[in-house]
Amino acid sequence: MNNKSKPDWAGESLLSNFVNLLIQTKPIYGVMKQQARQVLIKTAEKNGIPWRKNYEALQASPAKQLLDTITNPHVIYPDYYKVPFHAYSEGNLCWDAAFETESATYSMALRVWPQENITWEAAHARLRGTFHDALATYAPQQVRDILDIGCSVGVSTLALHRYYQNRERYPVRTVGLDLSPYMLAVAKTRDVNSEISEWLHARAENTGLPDNSFDLVTLQFVIHELPSYATQEIFVEAKRLLRPGGYIALVDNNPRSPVIQNLPPVLFTLMKSTEPWSDQYYSFDIEATLQKVGFQELVTVPSDPRHRTIIARKPH
Repeated sequence: MNNKSKPDWAGESLLSNFVNLLIQTKPIYGVMKQQARQVLIKTAEKNGIPWRKNYEALQASPAKQLLDTITNPHVIYPDYYKVPFHAYSEGNLCWDAAFETESATYSMALRVWPQENITWEAAHARLRGTFHDALATYAPQQVRDILDIGCSVGVSTLALHRYYQNRERYPVRTVGLDLSPYMLAVAKTRDVNSEISEWLHARAENTGLPDNSFDLVTLQFVIHELPSYATQEIFVEAKRLLRPGGYIALVDNNPRSPVIQNLPPVLFTLMKSTEPWSDQYYSFDIEATLQKVGFQELVTVPSDPRHRTIIARKPH
């Protein structure tokens, strides 16, 4: 059994501080950023994910024309969001990030099971399926209204919506919420059959949505991209939005995972160079914070070799 609560390369350890120093050295960071990007693209294309083709298809799609209509002019971007993410200088607030996210997501799924000879389609289906299996076991049996926070380009949102819609006999209403209008424009373009009720441009800490209006709020691979204070504010907002007895569910990197803890130095250095809030994430007690804001019946399950699912209920 693994007793380490987080990797040695995260937090305030000597190793972590050394890696952070490298990242803060601009010439070295520039090289790291490009290497991290190349690792993603090479993994993708080597395994049949048409990275460049997907990019070109979205460039030629109506996504850019949707930007003005989907952008909420009242949104003020918090400082934590205006830093470089994922090797993009403008973070999530640019077309390059939005046009490459879907391919990067499929590439990430492949890295969960590197020893298995599976297609990217099978890896992605398994990644989503392990989260859905946890929801089937620990979340509410009846779900009519879902909010997917940090929905990005809607890959997670559509998979979640289809899972519940195929399971239920009544219509399921799903809302995808994100802080990047670029991501949402791509999400709306990908949602060719308008399966999602709304793609909402808003801050997750202050959504503007009515109280007690959802049965399930999800955050899929979002929290590692947030400082801990923002995560706590989002938990408070999620509790307000949930009906009594409703559930919050999140899936993200597992600090206790032996795979995460034993990443080769090159890989964890590249990862930290593209994830500015990773030190806070790996040191942050999510379960204690959920309890602090009033959630109950917490369950944490290692849903795959790299990730954990955490589910909790709002009291009646």
